[in-house]
Amino acid sequence: MNIIERLQAMHTPKPGEIQASNGNGTTSSGLTPTGVTPTGPGWGFGINRLAPFDFAPPPWMQWSRQSAMTIPTIARCRNLIVGAICALPFTLWKVSFDETTGQPVEQQTPPAQWMFRPDPTKTRSHIVAWTVDDLMWEARAYWYVTNRYATGYPSSFRRLPASGVQVNEDGSVHYNQTKLDPANVIEFLGTNDALMLNGWMAVMTTLELEQAANRFAKAEVPAGWLKQTEGEPMDSEELSNLAAEFATMRQKTVIAALNQFTDYHESQLDPSRLQLLEARGFQALELSRLMNVPAYFVGAPVTGRSVTYNNAEMLRQDLIDFSCLPFIAVMEQVLSGPNVTPGQQFVRFDLNAWLRTLPGTGQPAPNDAQIALNTNDTNDASTLPSPTGAEP
Repeated sequence: MNIIERLQAMHTPKPGEIQASNGNGTTSSGLTPTGVTPTGPGWGFGINRLAPFDFAPPPWMQWSRQSAMTIPTIARCRNLIVGAICALPFTLWKVSFDETTGQPVEQQTPPAQWMFRPDPTKTRSHIVAWTVDDLMWEARAYWYVTNRYATGYPSSFRRLPASGVQVNEDGSVHYNQTKLDPANVIEFLGTNDALMLNGWMAVMTTLELEQAANRFAKAEVPAGWLKQTEGEPMDSEELSNLAAEFATMRQKTVIAALNQFTDYHESQLDPSRLQLLEARGFQALELSRLMNVPAYFVGAPVTGRSVTYNNAEMLRQDLIDFSCLPFIAVMEQVLSGPNVTPGQQFVRFDLNAWLRTLPGTGQPAPNDAQIALNTNDTNDASTLPSPTGAEP
């Protein structure tokens, strides 16, 4: 029994799910993807694999992604996660079973050509970065297959912004009111709740604090005030002249002299109280928790933890383990699916590329150019229609 048969044996079909090809160019459900001749297991080509997604933000939510990104902590967290993942190259692996031990054996193979530039019109880092961004904010992301090899597998993609994609209960897919062939839509479903849905309280609180601090920053606060204690009460003009003369003299000399009729009181308001530093520092800590980023990466106050030279390398690994891994796992598993990658093969991000920026590493990790030297991908491709306005 080969690996495909084993996977099919372990798989429990859902109602209406496509199971296998009939060998005559159609699947068991009678659906034939546009421009594609199925050559292997047919599940993954049908419309039922796309999960309906209906995003309904709460009615009290008065913010958007754009306003949330004006918060430095959120922008820092987003850029750390997206920047780390989009710099990782794709690698291709093949799995087989050892007949003697019965255990799976993994072996790295030359990557497919699309892995260097999934979208020929964009860099790999661009399409990966904004795919992760969609997963972060809306817990879903979509690629559209624009070309296929003669074998039927995709050779190029184009990202569809998740906000414009609608998947209906009947399996039909629309992008900006344009109906798409579901067989050409690759769907990424996140493992975490969408920030647009579960982050509303922390984000709104932070935005209100930022607005309050901005109002205080514009307010003119006196350094102190003069108070008449005895004598005939002075009118407003006389008080204004006294204060102006007192301020003018302070610019000339630091020594002040007052008579028995006037007292000076120093203002107790300081910038830390005006700028709400303690409350804003706590909200920075809350937002780092919301984004699953260790607080020390965003400068949030952390008790009992210091970043030193000795543990800096370990902290960089924390970013991958705690912040990036959920997004990496989703993209790897989707791109390893039978509607993207041939059987017995799977896609992984090369996490060793993260070591290229670390000091003290002996041999640098292979880059794209070095991997490309071992790549021989000359499959013919057929062009598929592109959705209107696929890129923002």
